[in-house]
Amino acid sequence: MRSAILAGLGLAAWLLSPLAGAQQFEQVGDYQVHYSAVNTSFLSDEIAEEYAIQRSPAHALLNVSVVEEQDDGSTRPVNVAVSGSAGPLSGSQSALAFRNVRGADDTRAQIATFRIHDDEPMRFDLDVTYDRNREPQRVSFIQRFYIER
Repeated sequence: MRSAILAGLGLAAWLLSPLAGAQQFEQVGDYQVHYSAVNTSFLSDEIAEEYAIQRSPAHALLNVSVVEEQDDGSTRPVNVAVSGSAGPLSGSQSALAFRNVRGADDTRAQIATFRIHDDEPMRFDLDVTYDRNREPQRVSFIQRFYIER
C-alpha cells in the first residue's frame, strides 16, 4: 500500500515535499515538522542515483522537513538542522547521519538512511532546529518495518 502511494506521488516529489501523502507531522506554533520513513527498495533507480541512496530491502530512508505557515494560508519551506537516533525498542539507539537535499522549486529536506530488521518496531528520537533562536523541537515516533523478500 505504502509503495503504491509513493509511486503514485512520484518519489522525487515525495523526497523533497513536506506535504506529500503518508507523512506525519507535528505542529509547533506556525511551523509544521513533517517526517516520514520508507524502505529504500521502494525508491526508483533514478531517484536513488540522483540522491546517492543505496537501495536495499534492509535499509530505510527517513525524510524530515519543516514549513512555516504564512498569514495568507500558504506555507514556505524552512532550512532546518536535524539530529537524532533510531533503534529497536528493546535495544540501543544508533545516531542518524542527516544530510540536506534541495529541490528546484526551493523545497528542502533532511534525509538519513538506516538499517532495518523484518517486523521490528523502531523508535526514532529527533531534535529539529527550525529557528536558531529557539531550542530544538523534539519529535519522537515508533514505526515497524517489513522486509519484502
